[in-house]
Amino acid sequence: MTSPTGAATAQATAPPSSIRRVLRHPAENAESLESIALLAGAAAFLIGLLVGWIFFWGRDVPIAGAGSLGEFVAIGSAVLALAAFVLGRIVLHAPAPKLQARLDDGLDVHGARLHWFDIAALAVAHAVIVLLGWIGLADLLERSFIGAVVYTFPAAVLSGVAFAVTTYAVFLASARLTPMLLSLVLAVFLVVGALASMLSSSDPLWWQKNLSALGITGDVSSLAFNLTLIIAGLLVTIIARYGTATLPASTPLEVRRRNVVRFGLALIGVLLACVGIFPVDEFFALHNTVATGMAVAYAVIVFALPRLVPSMPRVFVILGYVYVGVVVLLGIFFAVGYYNLTAVELVAGVLIFSWIILFLRNAGAMRPVSTETQEAPALT
Repeated sequence: MTSPTGAATAQATAPPSSIRRVLRHPAENAESLESIALLAGAAAFLIGLLVGWIFFWGRDVPIAGAGSLGEFVAIGSAVLALAAFVLGRIVLHAPAPKLQARLDDGLDVHGARLHWFDIAALAVAHAVIVLLGWIGLADLLERSFIGAVVYTFPAAVLSGVAFAVTTYAVFLASARLTPMLLSLVLAVFLVVGALASMLSSSDPLWWQKNLSALGITGDVSSLAFNLTLIIAGLLVTIIARYGTATLPASTPLEVRRRNVVRFGLALIGVLLACVGIFPVDEFFALHNTVATGMAVAYAVIVFALPRLVPSMPRVFVILGYVYVGVVVLLGIFFAVGYYNLTAVELVAGVLIFSWIILFLRNAGAMRPVSTETQEAPALT
């Protein structure tokens, strides 16, 4: 009879999976998924090396700017990030023989699932993060190595390395995505998108008007700002589904209450996307209506949450009240001329979206109380 220790030793010393088996069963276990990520990264390295060598042939390449190494890496990595994210979802759900073990999908939650447009929004979000991240790094290196250029072969190698790292990371992020990580994706995407639109604005005094002025400059800044709002709105609707999937729903009343919370959060996401779809210079009344409606919907959810979800942690409920109070105070400051509208919108936006992210995390941390625990007598 084999002892537990012997079985564990046999399992620990099992031979690694062959490349053929990894390709046939990519989601069988963590080892297979890691191997597929490495193979995808290797393919991306070869693409970057070959295409970069052709693109940079016969010239010295600047680090940042038009026709630079940074621009090539950023655009190419963004394209590969789109493909890697979609590939990660496909691999995770690839058909497998019956009775064969496979990795669980972190987003396989009862009461919520990803649609094709959700995957598209998440893929674009990762691509934008990658694009702006590499551009920012290239600008930083350009300021650190003033006047430096990169020769053809080193530029091609660096491109291949950047492509490989991006593909590897985004593939694993896609395949191992969880509801908790959705909050991180939303936060990073909002930060990099907003900063990119601010830094690229052709109007240096945009902040003297309002935050929506970033979406009316007619340059790359307005595209970045409006696209950020639209994609972020779609991400909020995803969070609305996953954030409410773990709420209590054992009775018809609890199901209705959960659906109300889900609808309210999804409404915030839809209104946020509409803010980007309808720029303030072309749709003034509609733009202001959806922006105001987003704040109103948020306040309604905050004050109705204790009744709709009685088991929600009290600390989080009180935090929501504090957030609403701060937003109202900011409105008063703007009314008396102490704050300008941009400051009010920035702070209010940070508060609302941080609350949504915290809602997802608090809802995911909630654990139902079993009947045995409720009926157990107290120890004396």
